[in-house]
Amino acid sequence: MCLLTSFSLSSLRSAAGVPPHGGSTQHLRDLARLRRVRDRIDREYEQPLDVEALGRGVHMSAGHLSREFRLAYGESPYSYLMTRRIERAMALLRRGDLGVTEVCFAVGCSSLGTFSSRFTELVGIPPSTYRRDAARATAGMPPCVAKQVTRPIRNRPAPVAEPQPA
Repeated sequence: MCLLTSFSLSSLRSAAGVPPHGGSTQHLRDLARLRRVRDRIDREYEQPLDVEALGRGVHMSAGHLSREFRLAYGESPYSYLMTRRIERAMALLRRGDLGVTEVCFAVGCSSLGTFSSRFTELVGIPPSTYRRDAARATAGMPPCVAKQVTRPIRNRPAPVAEPQPA
């Protein structure tokens, strides 16, 4: 009877996704390593970072890091990095004193085309349009409020542009 109860409890734990004894300690260690990766991305977003280098920094393979990061934060390390870069680019473009190309390189992107595509994907409008319109939209707002209001949100539908008469 005791063996049956033990077997049933371990089956229930497994089915419920509860890690076995000792698994929780490893899970906490993995979460701490993932936080270090996220913090590094936040600090060094303007540097050339790739998943392999990020993984090496926390002694994880690139594949394992990507899978675990996505489970913990809902997006891949690369997507998180690009979101941080686009957030910073939005702030620089709102200032209005730098052009799109300068902003692209200032936030760590090496390709203007990739930067523009990702910016448009996340924000819904091209960076040149954002630069032109954003300063007016956030005029008089404290920078901390402007950052919250204009933060790119992944997986939301992009605003539909009104058709322009020819």
